[in-house]
Amino acid sequence: MKRCVLILAAVALAGSFQAAWAADLTGKVTLKGTPPAEKTIDFSDNPQAANLHPTITTTRWYVVGKDNGLKDVFVYISKGCEGKSFPIPAEPAVLDQDKCAYQPYVLGVMVGQTLNVKNSDPILHNVHAIPKVAGNEEFNIPQANQGQVNSKIFTKPEIMVKFKCDVHQWMFAYVGVVDNPFFAVTDADGNFKIPNVPPGEYTLTAYHVKAHGATPGISQTIKVEGSNPVVANFTVEVPQ
Repeated sequence: MKRCVLILAAVALAGSFQAAWAADLTGKVTLKGTPPAEKTIDFSDNPQAANLHPTITTTRWYVVGKDNGLKDVFVYISKGCEGKSFPIPAEPAVLDQDKCAYQPYVLGVMVGQTLNVKNSDPILHNVHAIPKVAGNEEFNIPQANQGQVNSKIFTKPEIMVKFKCDVHQWMFAYVGVVDNPFFAVTDADGNFKIPNVPPGEYTLTAYHVKAHGATPGISQTIKVEGSNPVVANFTVEVPQ
């Protein structure tokens, strides 16, 4: 009994020590240049979808907030975690079809983490994932019932896996699949936070679906020392 208590205490101490020697990584992604105008989605041939939308809806190519902060940028550690293993989150990530739009538009998951895709609408959708990396399975699942959930797992890193609904041609989402837990998606004002990054030197990459397309995005080298917070900002330029 005493030995068990000592082991538990050692585990707790190790966890607190690890947390003490990890830093929060924060930053902001701003947009430079004038983005193209968003397109208004035409619901004229789909009254069921139109009834689900309380306001006029547009595409989400460039969503810009305060001080030119850019929303929906996937920020992740792309180098520096090689050879290390990390626990897969027990809590599933969730991609929801709500009011005829995928929510969120950009999402991150770890390799091996469960992704639950849900239909919150009272109409038919289908979930069509189109990965390009060998080992990640393409799937196309009809979701006819409100509240229906289907679960999938990706086995290889990929930036990004495209999702679409073949029933509603304006519905898209993008999922970044990574082999470490150090990733985030920028909020409405372009801010992001990646907590508990252990000491080391890393490559941090920011990827925006519309601005970066088939390119790998933009990167910078960061160094985490102890628990000292690290700030890393990015500027995304509108392609000419």
